[in-house]
Amino acid sequence: MTKHVFHLGITDEDLQGARLAIIPGDPERVQRIAEQLSSPRHLASKREFTSWLGELDGKPVVVCSTGIGGPSTSIAVEELAQLGVSSFLRIGTTGAIQPGIQVGDMIVTMGSVRLDGASSHFAPMEFPAVANFDCTCALVDAARDMGISPHVGITASSDTFYPGQERYDTHSARVLRRFQGSMKEWQAMGVLNYEMESATLFTMCASQGLRAGCVAGVIVNRTQQEIPDETTMKKAEQQAIDIVIGAARRLV
Repeated sequence: MTKHVFHLGITDEDLQGARLAIIPGDPERVQRIAEQLSSPRHLASKREFTSWLGELDGKPVVVCSTGIGGPSTSIAVEELAQLGVSSFLRIGTTGAIQPGIQVGDMIVTMGSVRLDGASSHFAPMEFPAVANFDCTCALVDAARDMGISPHVGITASSDTFYPGQERYDTHSARVLRRFQGSMKEWQAMGVLNYEMESATLFTMCASQGLRAGCVAGVIVNRTQQEIPDETTMKKAEQQAIDIVIGAARRLV
């Protein structure tokens, strides 16, 4: 019997047995990633979820966007898992917060600070948001094969782009007391960067027997600037895509 899911608009038959998913946040990145695979074809586009199917070394791989943040990421991962996917590689862009990290560098996240809300729907806060070891090694090895030495470490993963990442250039210019001074604290603890999906992804996968990893290209360093350069951003995005495809090839 064909398995259908509520949001993604695809079935298990569409995935042709795919067990690995590459999951960018941005729907517009999906086609660019899929076209670097063999035999790419569009499956569906519904809301923030765009999905394509391709092949790596003759094996099916699905590329599906998650949208921004933990709640929509949890929907994409849950429904892909219902359709038989067991390994998830997130690829994105990020803002670094350590002075020694350069724009254009790559960050492979091995664990996340749970500044989200969605992850607590899968495991209590005492449960760590950790990446799968094999997925992390595959991402690091793929980067090194490209001559890139990625930063590997901890990411602060927030549900919000503005207050949760201590940005004051907002309509209200207000950041709750909980987050005031938080970036300095994360820096002191060695946290590398901010992003918005990995805490939910890692918690739900680690607590349910699924595998997940995350690589992100640095498009700003917040100790220097807040606005990314378009050319640098595109280069960082492409390098992150090349790394995630190299990692996927090791894992399928």
